[in-house]
Amino acid sequence: MKNPLHKVLFLALAICITTVKLNAQTTGDGKITAKVVDAKTNETIPFATAVILNRKTKALVKGVQTDINGNLSMVGLPKGVFTFKLSYVGYQTMVRDSISINGTVNNINLGTIKMGTAKGTALNEVTITAPKSTIQLGVDKKIFSVDQSLVSEGGSASDLLQNVPSVTTDIEGNVSLRGSTGVKVLIDGKPSLIAGGNVAQILQSIPASSIESVELITNPSAKYDAEGQSGIINIVLKKNKKLGLNGNLALTAGNRDNYNASTSLSFQNSKVNLYGNYSYRYGNRNGGGYNNISYLNSSSPIAFANQNTISESLDKGHNAKAGLDYYLTDKDMLSFAAGFNLRDNDRNEFLNINKLNALNQPVELSNRVNSNLGSGGSYDLNLDYSHKFKKPREEITFNLSFSEGTNDNLQLYNTDIYNVDGVPVSQRPELIRNDGSGLNRNYNAQTDYTLPIGKTGKLEAGYRSQIRIAENSTFSETYHNNVEGYRPNLDLTNDFNSKDQVHAIYANYQNSVKNFGYQVGLRAEDATLDTKLGVYNTAGQLSYIPGKVAYTRLYPSIFLTQKLEKEQQVQLSYSRRVNRPRGWDTNPFLDVSDPLNYRQGNPNLKPEDVHAFELSYSKFWPKVTFISTAYMRQTNDVIQRIRTEPDDNGITITTPENLTKEISSGLELIGRFDVVKAWNFTANANLYQSKINGVPAFGIIENSGFTWNANLTNNFVLPYGITLQLKGDYRARQVMAQGTRNAMYGVDAGAKYDFKNKKSSLSLNVRDIFNTRAWSMTTSTNNSITDFKRYMQGTMGNITYSYRFGKTDFKSKKGKKPDQSEMRSDEESF
Repeated sequence: MKNPLHKVLFLALAICITTVKLNAQTTGDGKITAKVVDAKTNETIPFATAVILNRKTKALVKGVQTDINGNLSMVGLPKGVFTFKLSYVGYQTMVRDSISINGTVNNINLGTIKMGTAKGTALNEVTITAPKSTIQLGVDKKIFSVDQSLVSEGGSASDLLQNVPSVTTDIEGNVSLRGSTGVKVLIDGKPSLIAGGNVAQILQSIPASSIESVELITNPSAKYDAEGQSGIINIVLKKNKKLGLNGNLALTAGNRDNYNASTSLSFQNSKVNLYGNYSYRYGNRNGGGYNNISYLNSSSPIAFANQNTISESLDKGHNAKAGLDYYLTDKDMLSFAAGFNLRDNDRNEFLNINKLNALNQPVELSNRVNSNLGSGGSYDLNLDYSHKFKKPREEITFNLSFSEGTNDNLQLYNTDIYNVDGVPVSQRPELIRNDGSGLNRNYNAQTDYTLPIGKTGKLEAGYRSQIRIAENSTFSETYHNNVEGYRPNLDLTNDFNSKDQVHAIYANYQNSVKNFGYQVGLRAEDATLDTKLGVYNTAGQLSYIPGKVAYTRLYPSIFLTQKLEKEQQVQLSYSRRVNRPRGWDTNPFLDVSDPLNYRQGNPNLKPEDVHAFELSYSKFWPKVTFISTAYMRQTNDVIQRIRTEPDDNGITITTPENLTKEISSGLELIGRFDVVKAWNFTANANLYQSKINGVPAFGIIENSGFTWNANLTNNFVLPYGITLQLKGDYRARQVMAQGTRNAMYGVDAGAKYDFKNKKSSLSLNVRDIFNTRAWSMTTSTNNSITDFKRYMQGTMGNITYSYRFGKTDFKSKKGKKPDQSEMRSDEESF
């Protein structure tokens, strides 16, 4: 193997297998049982994570999750004295300091454990410092706690997502899940309007420090929106979970003038939870690359085009969020939350373009500067109400939300042609100026009802309406030397409006018989995308061409789960999904920012129809969590970006098109390994095969290929309050519709020091240590071959100082001090 990282990754897999074998032998005949419920509602909490630690060494002995009905069973426990710890995202962590298993007592029933902060509960300091579980499993999702990620501290959400198993981002910030870009990205369960809903810019605008967890929903049930080819990524922002008055402050400085600042303040008692946070991001990103094209069988004198690019980008963004949860009664809660984003972007590209003939002699030599000044803002408002009925686990919730965002861009393309056919040219500048503006609005109304049926059954039903309105316009001008001024360029002037409506109802039923569980659901959606394209005639008069895509579909889902002995579980699932064209995908506006490859949308795009199958197996050992999933996804009318043949000037146009069908199948492996007290690691590998049917109309032949990606994150706990994190990732060569994407790898590292006062810390991280993350690919058509390479940012270092303040001593009345064996809440640090 030429690449040393290959050896590291395969060695890690070998360690994983060895560790599994060793840990499988560490068992006994002890048993702990309990039932876990919400302290306020008495509703059971499924999939909460329970661990027991050696009370003396703090080493992890065993970890399990509660079942769908909140029942907890830990079996095969050795003799000894342990600390019991129970956690779940959004709840206080519960701790029992001393549990003894011996020859006399080996079956311990903890009864009903109530999680949360009930009225008048006084929280006591507990010295357990074991990290909370980083992986939690639900029926149809995986939850990854990422708020302790050292390598992404001081970075953006885009940086942090690269630490989540099976998630990757490309050079433009687009997100892929299991190798597919058709993924729905949500913020706190809802679409965001930052930068007009552009996912890449949304992720660049959100600091990593404001994120608590990432939910991967690879095969969503009928309860979720059906949109997203490969599933849903839900980014959950931090929210107050502590009693009393608390707050924190974090300051980050990095090389190339990168800075972050964030602060939060919260207060909670038995009736009210108030929270607010603010962050500012000042980020410089430098990049570059090349784009070399060889023209085949061309009648044009241009045989080669070589383009070298240097880019500079400065992003400045303000993010703020505030919320209020108010308990009207023990069973009624009213919540209001508001978010605000303000951003500016200043981007410049410097391009050197050489067009040559077959003898490598100049046909046209030029320099070009692309400058873009972008600005925008967005806000969102959310009103939620929930009511718990007298019957346990019966609940109804309502949500109304509204968001609005603006997105403005001023673009200037300045091309200086200095040589034509080998003859120097004194001055032949070409100037294009585009003034663009956009306005987006989202409306959402939703209600969900949950009804328990029998001892283990549950029926969920709901309705949702979402309306997305977008108004975008670009006014283009070209500078003419003969009149020394700008004149309208109607070919590049654009006016495009869209209205996307989805109205849905769903029903979902789940139940279990002994160790067998099942969940079946059906979602019906009526979707309509109305577009209006403004077209100018030669007289400068504007007229609109309407477009419409409308369809009604049923989206069934089914999950079958079998629990096996020794903490094993098998699940089989199926769901139907859709990947809808976004408004700008259907906008035929011509983007000429790349002088060799124009881009435009396609008003005739149809939605993708996706059928997804998964078979997963999970196993929990005392020190190992292992999850494996075999999956197959068939996508009809798959959308791919297709490049046309070059014209006489060597220019190609890339447009999204519906191809016939794509079949992707693969195997995903995720493992968390607690090797020793001071070292644990999470390993992930995704191996998959994709096949795209040929489409002669676009010059595409049938294409298939195997590829894989993997990452490995190591965590070390050292003396003197120091923690280390080391991460490596690798993406293998991948086949695309018109070529291949080349392999890429990178290594990140981070360290953190906690001061003795436990209220402040200092961390340092370096991302892309060896400056190896570069996106490169080769694309080919009948008449051209293109080699492309682009890198962004390079090696980045950040140093962060964090300070936490506040204490949780809020009490309603005095009471006896609990003894060492009572169950208590354990405050987690931010």
